[in-house]
Amino acid sequence: MDTPHSDNPASRRTVLAAAGAVVASMAIGAVPARAASARRRGLPGDGRLPLPDPIAQLTPRQRAGQRIIYSYPGLTPPDSLLTAIRSGEAAGVIFFGENITGTSQIAAVVAQLVEANESSPVKAPLLLMTDQEGGQVRRLPGAPELSEKQVGEASDPRSAARDAGTGAGQNLAGVGMNLNLAPVLDVYREPGDFSDSHQRSYGTDPADVGALGGAFVTAQQRTGVAATAKHFPGLGAASASANTDLGPVTLDQSLSELRDVDEAPYRAALDAHVKLVMLSWAVYPALDATHPAGLSSTIIQQELRGRLGFTGVTVTDALEAKALSSSYTTANRAVLAAGAGMDLLLCSARDIGQGQAATDGLIDALADGTLSGDSFDAATQRIAALRASLTGVGTTN
Repeated sequence: MDTPHSDNPASRRTVLAAAGAVVASMAIGAVPARAASARRRGLPGDGRLPLPDPIAQLTPRQRAGQRIIYSYPGLTPPDSLLTAIRSGEAAGVIFFGENITGTSQIAAVVAQLVEANESSPVKAPLLLMTDQEGGQVRRLPGAPELSEKQVGEASDPRSAARDAGTGAGQNLAGVGMNLNLAPVLDVYREPGDFSDSHQRSYGTDPADVGALGGAFVTAQQRTGVAATAKHFPGLGAASASANTDLGPVTLDQSLSELRDVDEAPYRAALDAHVKLVMLSWAVYPALDATHPAGLSSTIIQQELRGRLGFTGVTVTDALEAKALSSSYTTANRAVLAAGAGMDLLLCSARDIGQGQAATDGLIDALADGTLSGDSFDAATQRIAALRASLTGVGTTN
């Protein structure tokens, strides 16, 4: 989704900690846990808890499906998507402008998806999401109307950021959605560069970007709608023509610049308990010269989780992005991303077959040992905790 078409890591950890119990709530016939009983900060070690036995009740396709976010073309969800949801084989759905004509129309669609999910053996809310950043990047009409750049230039930027976060959350919750793929935490360098050209950056000062992003996250999550900080470790140094949707992008900042400028706003977002972080598809040679961030265990596991201490849910950018090698099939991309440490896989090509192919790839990789079952289920725990925390948001009660 690149275009409009602490020193004490434990103090920043955002995982919803009774994850073992929450995974049990996803098993066949169980009841979803409430968010208040599922949230704790500062899990020891890597934040994992022992996986309870009920996960074994999931079929291989259900187990893999807990990692998949689907998309669909047009205004009407196809029967194949409804079937996957009813069967417990989908974690959620992302909506785009082509899916939406107005709030009443999309609210009816969301209600249809929620109804399908009520028949699922996996008793947890669907993740129902869109990109409601503000300004040019809004899938729903209405708030937040100000772009991030306009927020940063407001007479009272923090108040404007809080208003934007509140407006985004209320808008999404009003139609039954429970997750926003916002805010963008890019620190842009030059006027007119990639992040600035679409007004998707609060500014050029990492402290300001962090403060405003944190204010947005806090305000939005108070409405019950989960926020997503993106695109780690940052696209602020990208030129106007550098777009990972359209082709490979390499950003050559030094390690000190990456950490002091581009990653700095994420500290504030983690302090605000942001529930998700989306990884970039750019390559950052200072951290990993070989892999895009979303396929890099170094960037995901060592930089984001290890150095910054994030224990929430990671989500890929669009799995079909052209920044990834054309030799990779959807199944390859899904397996590589999951193996590197991505939790949710965003199948956003508006093609149900894409989500099905990603699911097939995960099933095969688990069966032949390409993917570790323990690591896979740890990711499922994090997703389960997130989903349980959103019980009652919008029309999901």
